[in-house]
Amino acid sequence: MILEQYYIECLSHASYLIGDEGTGRAVVVDPRRDVGEYLDDARKHGLTIEGVINTHFHADFVSGHLELVEATGAWIGFGEAAETDYPIRRLRDGEHLSLGEVDLEILATPGHTWESISVLVREHPGATPTAVLTGDSLFIGDVGRPDLVNLGESSTEDLARAMYHTVHEKLLTLPDAVTVLPAHGAGSSCGKNLSAELTSTIGEQRVSNPSVQPMSEDAFVALVTEGQPAAPSYFSVDAAMNKRIHPLLVQDRAIPELSPERVKAELAAGTRVLDARSVDDFAAGHLAGSVNVGFDGRFAETGGMVAEVGEPIVLITYPGQEQDAAVRLARIGSDHALGYLTVGSDGVFPAELAELVVPAPRTTVEQLEALLAADAVTLVDIRNPGERESGTIPQAVPIPLAQLRARLAQVPTGKPIVVHCAGGWRSSVAASLLRAQGFENVSDLLGGYNAWADAHVPA
Repeated sequence: MILEQYYIECLSHASYLIGDEGTGRAVVVDPRRDVGEYLDDARKHGLTIEGVINTHFHADFVSGHLELVEATGAWIGFGEAAETDYPIRRLRDGEHLSLGEVDLEILATPGHTWESISVLVREHPGATPTAVLTGDSLFIGDVGRPDLVNLGESSTEDLARAMYHTVHEKLLTLPDAVTVLPAHGAGSSCGKNLSAELTSTIGEQRVSNPSVQPMSEDAFVALVTEGQPAAPSYFSVDAAMNKRIHPLLVQDRAIPELSPERVKAELAAGTRVLDARSVDDFAAGHLAGSVNVGFDGRFAETGGMVAEVGEPIVLITYPGQEQDAAVRLARIGSDHALGYLTVGSDGVFPAELAELVVPAPRTTVEQLEALLAADAVTLVDIRNPGERESGTIPQAVPIPLAQLRARLAQVPTGKPIVVHCAGGWRSSVAASLLRAQGFENVSDLLGGYNAWADAHVPA
């Protein structure tokens, strides 16, 4: 049996290739849009991809099922409750898919969404299961959140109660040795306490996962509906895209290098410019009006927070990162990167753009203390609700980064604005976004809440 996991840190997303070495038949589960790695590995192992299974309608990325169909002619499988405008194979609870000796059993596991399924893998029919691909139902350290893509069809509570039964009546009834292979890991907005581990077992989760411990249904509902991270607005766009036919990603596409004059013209026209360099390099000097979304962080998801899916984008990157940056944006459906400008580690922009280069103002903890004492600052906390449970800075206005662009009118003006997150990466995003949207005198807090807590919270 071939069972390969493909994990991309930028989206904390895992997908899978399952194949039977005897027959050469294979399926891909929860693929991303740039499908070359699946095709290459299938060729390497002598496999033919005949099916694509999505465990649910993903919200945080655009699935690659249409691209794989174009490349292989495979069928597309979803849970029975799925509704799409392209042909699908409806996969029923308890149904077995044979790849030869390798047997796949479909488990209906609603809770994250109604159509959610898990895939139980056996090396031989009737054998003890080897692994279960749980999608967004059971994570390592958590369960999937029930509030993302209801789209008015049902209440979050209904889905949370369905998840309770999925966990206790389906997944936890599996043997302890079964390997758990989820669709996401730490950092994903599809849950709140996901582990950095990429695999586990049912037995390990039974002991260590706080969300699956014995508790009443009502207690479970309260647990999984509180403290979830704010969902980026593009999630609803991607969930809808995954239900319909949409333009395919051009595999191995290359975006062009833009001249300094073109970059200047795009800035003047209001085109979104994403600067993917580090926070420190951006602070030292960047193009006025650009937004800092560092390539060293959650570039794709955060890019979807500061720019609309489908909006034209200009990229500023370190040399060699420009094409990968465009691919990462395409994974969430942002296919309209117009091109790029590269800036080396020396931070020197082309001379034609020198007049537009400005530093990013930053505020230290000591400076913030003085501003707060004088009531001379608006402090904005862009952390997620669950993060604020560990402590807050007095007088801070809570607006999660994922909601900032939609809630600009709620940012108080009239005083200097300081933005903070936990450590400083997201606050650079938020402060630069506010400046790009016309807010004046905006800085971010060096070291974020962690630096503030080090100075104010007893050890």
